[in-house]
Amino acid sequence: MDNLFNRKYIIQGLFILVALILVGTLFYIQVASDKYFLSAESNVLRKIYTFPARGVILDRNEKVLVQNEPVYDLMVIPNQVKEFDTLSLINIIGIDMKRFKKSFNRASVQSRYQPSIFEKQLSVQVYAALSEQLARFPGFFVQSRTVRYYPDSLAGHFFGYVKEVSKKDIEMSDGYYRPGDYIGKAGVEKQYNDVLRGEKGIINMLYDARNVPKGSYAEGKFDTLARSGEKVISSLDFRIQKLGEELMKNKVGSIVAIEPATGEILAFVSSPGYDPNLMVGRQQGNNYMDLINQEKNPNRVFTVRPIQGYYSPGSSFKPLDALLGLQEGVIDPNTTFNCPGYYMAGNHKVKCEHVDGNISLRKGLARSCNTYALYVFQKLMTQKKFKNQRIAYDEWQKRVQKFGLGEKLGVDLPSERPGNLYTSDHYNKKYGNRWGYTTVISLGIGQGEMDATPLQMANIMAIIANRGYYVKPHLIKAIGENKVIKKEYARKNYVDVDARHFEPVIDGMQDAVNAPWGTARQSAIENIVMCGKTGTVQNPRGKNHSVFIGFAPRDNPKIAIAVVVENAGFGSTYAAPIASYIAEKYLKDSLSVNKRAGAEWMKKQVILPVPKKPKLKAKPLLTDSLKKDSTGKSLTPTKVLPATAAGAAASTVPAKATIVPVKPAGIPAKTTNSKPISQTP
Repeated sequence: MDNLFNRKYIIQGLFILVALILVGTLFYIQVASDKYFLSAESNVLRKIYTFPARGVILDRNEKVLVQNEPVYDLMVIPNQVKEFDTLSLINIIGIDMKRFKKSFNRASVQSRYQPSIFEKQLSVQVYAALSEQLARFPGFFVQSRTVRYYPDSLAGHFFGYVKEVSKKDIEMSDGYYRPGDYIGKAGVEKQYNDVLRGEKGIINMLYDARNVPKGSYAEGKFDTLARSGEKVISSLDFRIQKLGEELMKNKVGSIVAIEPATGEILAFVSSPGYDPNLMVGRQQGNNYMDLINQEKNPNRVFTVRPIQGYYSPGSSFKPLDALLGLQEGVIDPNTTFNCPGYYMAGNHKVKCEHVDGNISLRKGLARSCNTYALYVFQKLMTQKKFKNQRIAYDEWQKRVQKFGLGEKLGVDLPSERPGNLYTSDHYNKKYGNRWGYTTVISLGIGQGEMDATPLQMANIMAIIANRGYYVKPHLIKAIGENKVIKKEYARKNYVDVDARHFEPVIDGMQDAVNAPWGTARQSAIENIVMCGKTGTVQNPRGKNHSVFIGFAPRDNPKIAIAVVVENAGFGSTYAAPIASYIAEKYLKDSLSVNKRAGAEWMKKQVILPVPKKPKLKAKPLLTDSLKKDSTGKSLTPTKVLPATAAGAAASTVPAKATIVPVKPAGIPAKTTNSKPISQTP
């Protein structure tokens, strides 16, 4: 009997325990927690994502370059849509019935129960008209966001653009991105997307039976606020960026200016450019297709030439090779070579533009003497300490690479290219170990199988200005209210050339701009000692490229610059004046009367390549070269025998450039000592 009695109370106790659990659960569901209420009431409670404003982008003086403006996305939940006046809706938002059906079908395929974008980026005016009528359209609601606005319509290649996320973007975002979100797709917008994008917020919005929002559930207790992206201060100087783009209008090429002491990029001009506002809004797709249309824009608008354009450095390479000659001890500042107007490479002549007679380093650089530069290269390649010339070449190649040629500099933009600078293995495979310095002699004057980007050229000038080091070039100066600076942008990268060797090279570069015999004499700046080097660079597709690299002032330099104008011929005629206008504007904040007139003339010049069918055969070069255009695209190889072989034949695809000349009075004429040959000033 006792056992039965005990069992009776145990069973009763279990029933009581189960009842208490059920009561407690019901109390939790109905009173303590809103979780199940939210689920049950999902037909009137929606999660509305609030999108943060992307961080603004400023120039180095904190002028606003990129800001935001509001737009509105019309959202739809297909399962909640009931019969309504479709004609009224499409009239308000400005679409036709075909687009209405397409958008609704797309949303239905994506999800019938979750909100999808029906029509994106409605203007403030359209939103105002729609919001008054929204109760008539069940299943539709509006979600606000911001889009980019570029008040000065400049620096499209620098900023890049923002675009709707792809499936891959969503998969790689760890749940952050959803269909219809936006992400940086190019330029700084892409490189610094995680900093600029901010964090989304969520509002749990209550709607009544008429689809009218009644406010946030529980007075916003369960909502989260959107957090705007960080403010970003760029290194660009708006004044010279604007001037640079104006000077390069109707031209193809690039301007890169760097502050030597910090590596901060002051100007980043790629021409042809585009208005970044074209890549914003509902017409973005159509505008993009127009910009890449080869008939309308044959010169590849989206090529970022400062970091993607490939050019032979030409004569602008001569200061670097002189530094290596001084460091290796194969020359000193007083070493003299005889220039009879050519240099003999084996049994082949390399022409020099001048007959300079006995010439030393300083005047050799100022006059851009090919003969002098090639003798320096010869001495570097034939040093007795090396077992053979191939070992000497590899040592030379490694030293040149320390200046940033042949490898990426690591600038804070996507898609930087490294340029070309080959090891001896390349030539061993090409010539079967039967080659020497005469085979690659063109490298001594920056031609042959050597390609650099304008950023790399400008960085070499920063190294010379700093007397032996550079700071990694970068476009973003500081991030956020605390102005955080990346540590890598404070580190000096040395090139292992003693500081004392830079002065005689800088003497020659100073004379190139300021001495009466200098190749860039017309580009001197009043009361400022500018040092530089012109280059007229071979172009197998037509007229040579005009190049100038330099820095100013000589002491305590503030700006290093590289200018490339494609198909413009003499470096002294186009690239050098443009560089002097940019430097003077940056250093003085204004241009002198003569320089203003010259700058206005330059802005009006039209220098655009015009394709032309092959007609003529080019003169033979000294090396085999796989030539590239400014974008790095491989052209038909020009087969040329090494200098030690007899006879050489080459064919190129000539083209002409459209150039509108006739300078007004007071505008410097091109110098008579700058005529394009295989390598020229």
